[in-house]
Amino acid sequence: MTETAETVGNTGPGTGRAPATNQENQVTTGATGATVWLTGLPSAGKTTIAYELAGRLREEGHLVEVLDGDEIREFLTADLGFSRADRHTNVQRIGFLADLLARNGVKALVPVIAPYADSREAVRKRHAASGAAYVEVHVATPVEVCSVRDVKGLYAKQAAGEISGLTGVDDPYEAPETPDLRIESQDQTVQESAALVHQLLTERGLA
Repeated sequence: MTETAETVGNTGPGTGRAPATNQENQVTTGATGATVWLTGLPSAGKTTIAYELAGRLREEGHLVEVLDGDEIREFLTADLGFSRADRHTNVQRIGFLADLLARNGVKALVPVIAPYADSREAVRKRHAASGAAYVEVHVATPVEVCSVRDVKGLYAKQAAGEISGLTGVDDPYEAPETPDLRIESQDQTVQESAALVHQLLTERGLA
């Protein structure tokens, strides 16, 4: 039987076709998506580098979204605390969203601490399973430099006893052993750091 216009795209019971999977439902934009996860300590420079890179990629015509950790906490994971289990869940939710964007042609830039190696590995495996490109960048700014920058005043609050569980101080940060790129942001400008990430994306055919 010839398939008519009315039956094209119909799925489910009575159609003779199985419902489409999420990957079959991907939007074909012609763009190559990827997740770029920037991990590092608080005040390492992750978010600043991500926004600098985002601007450069947008100028080149790429679809880009920055999944800012603070915004995610406010709008998507406000129900989570900062226990190890909650931090893991937070990273997995962000990883799901990033993978979804990457599979649909978007460069998802993720400046999120993600302190635990097993959490980051789970996100990498999710991308490997979906076929989405994944790049891990370690913004390896030393804690001594981060505490001086102290963009959000977290180090000062921890020192004053106002907060506890600060990553890299009194809560662990498991630095990546073999990231795709390691950046020493204390030794270069934001523009230079972003350029290194852009260079890596270019080398991999992602920019």
